[in-house]
Amino acid sequence: MDDELKSLEDKIGLLIRLYQETREENAKLYRLLENAEAVNRQLAERMQTAAERLKVLLNNLPEG
Repeated sequence: MDDELKSLEDKIGLLIRLYQETREENAKLYRLLENAEAVNRQLAERMQTAAERLKVLLNNLPEG
């Protein structure tokens, strides 16, 4: 009986440790995702600006 309780205690301890590690990993991944989304927004804005500038340049090219 003591061996079974010890085994159960060990398993619960492992479960708690894995749960905490998973929470930390998820928090880290969430921060990485937020950063990636911010970079993505910045790049999209830069692409939009570049596209607008290209349109202006194309419109100002002489014909013929």
